[in-house]
Amino acid sequence: MLFGVLIYEGVEPIDLATFGVLSMARRIRPEIEICTIAPRGGETALASGLRVIADYDLQNAPPLDVLIVTGGPGWTEQARSPEMLAFLRRHAAKRPIVSVCTGGMILAASGVLDGKAATTKREVVAPERSPLNQLREDYPDIMAREASLVDEGSVITGGGVSLCIDTMLYLLERLFGQDVASETARIIEYQRAWAANLKEFPPLVVAEHRPHGARK
Repeated sequence: MLFGVLIYEGVEPIDLATFGVLSMARRIRPEIEICTIAPRGGETALASGLRVIADYDLQNAPPLDVLIVTGGPGWTEQARSPEMLAFLRRHAAKRPIVSVCTGGMILAASGVLDGKAATTKREVVAPERSPLNQLREDYPDIMAREASLVDEGSVITGGGVSLCIDTMLYLLERLFGQDVASETARIIEYQRAWAANLKEFPPLVVAEHRPHGARK
């Protein structure tokens, strides 16, 4: 199963924990494959200067089973990119798509979230504008929700920053079952944090599929 992690200039490096969780999960499910995709070939400069060389660009990206859209300050530019928004619409029409942090704002701009419930990053440093409030105010066709993630079936939107780890564990549970997700949480030494988040800030599941620990 091939997971594509979509990056771009200005992604926060912490959102690459999406790649890290999947990499650890491969120890349990070796059929997991991961690639990175960026708008252009060559180096991609993430926030604070980290540079990553993506495996593919938008034109030559392979068929994916799941696309994961990361977040970071660069989301505002990507939300205005016709090429990026078209890429997201094409993928969402065929396969599941997952956002973490402000990656959800790019999905909102693409129209993929219209008529759906969704979440994104909440907390900011003043005078920044809360992305969740921006989602609520700027996209009236989207039902903005405060949750660690929102599962709409074919689209999952995750909350801010470190909640990308929880989103990936949830995704592993949905795709491979509770045992795989729990074992991955154990080997990344995150099981206590995950259990606390599920209790204090649980997922919102709109679709029929409802993994353990989630609520409507």
